[in-house]
Amino acid sequence: MEKFNQIKTLVSQIDADAHKFYNRGNNAAGTRLRKGMQALKVLATELRKEVIARKHAK
Repeated sequence: MEKFNQIKTLVSQIDADAHKFYNRGNNAAGTRLRKGMQALKVLATELRKEVIARKHAK
């Protein structure tokens, strides 16, 4: 559940950068958004592995 909470936190953090990039044209926010999305991908992969391991442990 910890990974899932990290994902939710990360999404809320990059939401502001997405708004700044798409609505205000802030290129630095776009860079932060891309970096945040990469971190999100990593966390999602880790969470997926955790779920699979827990599912098969039963």
